[in-house]
Amino acid sequence: MIAYVIRRLLHTVLVVFAISLLIFFSIRLTGDPVTVMFSAGEPTKEAIEEVRRNLGLDQPLYVQYLIFLKGLVTFDFGESFRSHMPVMDLIMERAGATLALAIGGTIVSILIAFPVGIISAVKRGSIVDFFGRIFSLIGISFPNFWLGIMLILIFAVNLKWLPSSGFEGPQHLILPSITLGMILSGILARLVRSSMLEVMNQQYVSTAKSKGISDWAVIIKHAFRNALLPTITFLGLQFGSLLGGTVIVETIFSWPGIGRLIIDAINQRDYPVIQGGVIFLAVIMVVVNLIVDLSYSLIDPRIKTGGSGRA
Repeated sequence: MIAYVIRRLLHTVLVVFAISLLIFFSIRLTGDPVTVMFSAGEPTKEAIEEVRRNLGLDQPLYVQYLIFLKGLVTFDFGESFRSHMPVMDLIMERAGATLALAIGGTIVSILIAFPVGIISAVKRGSIVDFFGRIFSLIGISFPNFWLGIMLILIFAVNLKWLPSSGFEGPQHLILPSITLGMILSGILARLVRSSMLEVMNQQYVSTAKSKGISDWAVIIKHAFRNALLPTITFLGLQFGSLLGGTVIVETIFSWPGIGRLIIDAINQRDYPVIQGGVIFLAVIMVVVNLIVDLSYSLIDPRIKTGGSGRA
């Protein structure tokens, strides 16, 4: 186990290093951030050079990258070109909101998808299974921006039950979480159903039934537990993706998350914020993936992480 964790940590370092290279040099293809700062007027050449010197943009690219890489070791991403605040402070200000939204969306998807997927598998071929598959198809097909707008119109504008924007309390989390969770639940329900159908045909499930164990006890204790393996993989990867992929939902609900911070920074060519935000999310996704891998041996003791060779 220890050797496996060490290998994965080394893999994580290589992944972060590759991402740092990609993001550092690619964002510099978007143009000079100093020109955006002076968009309101016609600055002199001396003024432009002064700003570039203050921001460290007058140095060669490889020197800028080495400075960035040195700060990366201690998660010091420098200061924002716009607000002049430490980038890590800006990220941590938004991290709570993004984490809350990702957790909320995941919980909603689990509460919906697990019952739908399990019941559809148990009642395979019935009218219940038919409506379960229809629900999954609808969930996959829904654009999240449309669903978010509809939820705002119904529950915020017309019924006035819930707030439509901001993040000031738990009630502000409900509509964004439902928007994320509904989309995710469609895919998750199909995955749970297919995994359950595969497991329920295994010999050990038939053996458990022959011992007189009740059907639902067999389904939950034996079949569902083993069907969780692909489901946990999916949830882990999706949770990592939700942390950085909620830009549309954050925009619709004016949610102060990291994704929105990065989008604003891209529009302003705020290099340190873009670099820091992307690297931060990349590290989170890799760590989540590692936790998912390590959880395999807890769910199914037959799987040994030390020899899995999973990268």
